[in-house]
Amino acid sequence: MTTTTAPPVADLLGLAGLGTMPALMRQLSGLAGCTSPVRLDGWRTEINETTGQVLHHLESADLPAGNLLLRCGNRRVTRCPSCAETYRRDTYHLITAGLVGGKGTPETVAAHPRVFATFTAPSFGPVHNRPGSGTCRCGTAHPADDPRLGSPLNPEAYDYEGAVLWNAHAGKLWARFSIHLRREIAKLAGLSQRAFKDVARVSFGKVAEYQKRGAIHFHAVIRLDGPTGGDTPPPPWATPDLLTDAIRAAAGRTDIPGPLIDGRQHRFAFGRQLDIRTIRNADFAGPVQITERAVAAYIAKYATKGAETATGTLDRPVRLLAEIAQHDIPEHARRLIRTCWNLGARPELAELRLRAWAHMLGFRGHFSTKTRRYSTTLGALRDARTAWRRAQTLERLHGPDAPAVEESTLVVAHWVFAGLGLTRGEAWLTQALQPAPGTEGEPTHD
Repeated sequence: MTTTTAPPVADLLGLAGLGTMPALMRQLSGLAGCTSPVRLDGWRTEINETTGQVLHHLESADLPAGNLLLRCGNRRVTRCPSCAETYRRDTYHLITAGLVGGKGTPETVAAHPRVFATFTAPSFGPVHNRPGSGTCRCGTAHPADDPRLGSPLNPEAYDYEGAVLWNAHAGKLWARFSIHLRREIAKLAGLSQRAFKDVARVSFGKVAEYQKRGAIHFHAVIRLDGPTGGDTPPPPWATPDLLTDAIRAAAGRTDIPGPLIDGRQHRFAFGRQLDIRTIRNADFAGPVQITERAVAAYIAKYATKGAETATGTLDRPVRLLAEIAQHDIPEHARRLIRTCWNLGARPELAELRLRAWAHMLGFRGHFSTKTRRYSTTLGALRDARTAWRRAQTLERLHGPDAPAVEESTLVVAHWVFAGLGLTRGEAWLTQALQPAPGTEGEPTHD
């Protein structure tokens, strides 16, 4: 990989003088391009519980970098592109498994009714936009990269309070929607709530995305299964059309009460724009094609992005309000952060923790969530990757006949935090070692 930064010659010469450059490069290559690894001091010992034999002992001081280096695991592409790419791929495989099977989910799930739905936020005031036809209300045909997009036409009249509180309650609103959805499906099928649980189950995987105006909306794959999930067929009455009708009815019924602030009683509901599309198989040849792979790639893309990507706000918590004056962020994002900070001082809103989530413009939910039986889990995917890497390490050390790890192996370890990040020389080597990221064949969407 070609780097655009000049190599830190003095740092590299210092590393070379230690005589551990090849070993250091092997250690750094294990980071797979992570730019902000966690540095740990300590030791790790593997002992055969049966014989008491020490199988392996590791001291951090003996490692080329002087510490054990662990990937940071940050999902945000603005913080660590490499770890975010891993998170994106895991999300892609998780969503795909719930659509076509694999990773412990049967392939028969592809025959279950599935839709891709997008739930938007209500309006908090007119903003600069790019309508499908015509021009923005300001009279301008904005280009796609116009920084004014998403900002209010009249900032003084924009409902910043409502926008921030909507984000703070979006997770609760989705939870209420999921309850109404099950009720609406049962109603359309002519069943009671108790009877519905005996014959069908709703499974979903969703991701939160920020619109340019800073409001959260949700993209979700929603699937109808049999009573135990994807491993049982749905009842005969379960169709994509019935699922679509139930989603529309449930979204229309869903609203939750908000706080009373200065005489104003807030209530929260989804916006009027609700897009629902049936997910087709990959070989579908109809006029409107939205396939499993396209949906999975779309959701995975947004799993690594936060408010900073859409609105230009910060990608880390705000400790003091004065900090925002030191950052070059748009005025609209600045006002949203300031509104979070001001509302966060109210005792009646303490549970929303608006100051802690000011950089997220009030949203404090998980970006990517799923029901328990939608498909595999991110944890299972991480465990499988760890096991694979361990097997690769053993094979590198002992050859193709590497011994399997015994179940009777006792691992004793003690690690303490020693810092974050890389030295200039380590960072340059890590960048030079990392190849351009691939896409594993999934389609990309701008």
